[in-house]
Amino acid sequence: MPAPQFETRLAADAAEIAQAQRLRYDVFVRELGGNGDMVDHAAGLERDRFDPYCEHLLLLDRARPAEDQVVGVYRLMTEEGAARAGQYYTESEYDLTALKTCGRRLLELGRSCLHADYRGGAGMFNLWQALGLFVGTRGIEVLFGTASFHGTDTGALALPLSHLHHNHLAPAALRVSARPPHAVAMDILPADQIDRRRAMLKVPSLIKAYLRLGGAVGEGAWVDHDFNTIDVCLVMDTARMSEKQKAIYAKGKGA
Repeated sequence: MPAPQFETRLAADAAEIAQAQRLRYDVFVRELGGNGDMVDHAAGLERDRFDPYCEHLLLLDRARPAEDQVVGVYRLMTEEGAARAGQYYTESEYDLTALKTCGRRLLELGRSCLHADYRGGAGMFNLWQALGLFVGTRGIEVLFGTASFHGTDTGALALPLSHLHHNHLAPAALRVSARPPHAVAMDILPADQIDRRRAMLKVPSLIKAYLRLGGAVGEGAWVDHDFNTIDVCLVMDTARMSEKQKAIYAKGKGA
C-alpha cells in the first residue's frame, strides 16, 4: 500500500457524505453488527435522520482511488444543527438538561470511526488536529457525545463500567444521565474491588483518549441493541483542560 497522503476537511457535498456513510457502514454494520431504521444495506450506507443537520469532518487519503478516499470521519452537531433537527442525537439516550442549561457553547461528537487499515497510526492524529481547529474557530466550550463498548452484556463489562463511574464521573454541573428504559447503572462493583489496570485494558481506545484529555462520563450507561453496544456519554470541558492536555488536543497526540 502506498504511503498515505492525508487531508482533513469538512465534507463538501452529498457524494462525500455518502463516502462517510459507506465507511460508517463498513465499521458499524459489517464489522460491529449494528443496524438502524435508515441503514441502506443494498447501497452499504449507515445513515440516520440527523445526518442532514450535521457537519461531517473527513480524513481523506489522496493516495487511494477518488471514490474511496474517505478513511476517517467525525460527525459534528452544533447548537444550530440541533435546533434544526429538534434535538441532539445523544438526547435519544441521555437527559442533556445539565449541558443545555449550562450557558456554554456545545458541540456533539458522533459516528467517529477509522478504516481498519488506518487504526493505530497517524490517521487519528490528523482527525484530532482537524477537530481541535474546528473547536477553536467555532468557539466551542464543551464537547460531548456517546462512545461505545462492543456488546450488550453489562456483566461482562462490569469492571470497566464501574471504574469509569467511580473515577471519571462528570461534575454535577455538566452531568448528564442515561434515559430509561435502556439505562443501566455503572456502579456494578464497589470502588474497593476495582483493579484500575485491568479495568483500563478493557476500555476502548477512543474513550481512553478522551479521558487523557480530561474528559468525564455521565451517570449511567445506555444499552443500544440496534448497534450491539453499551454506550457511555463523554463530556469534555475545554476550560478544565491543562496546557499539556490542550497541546495534546491541538497536535493530535491523544488518540
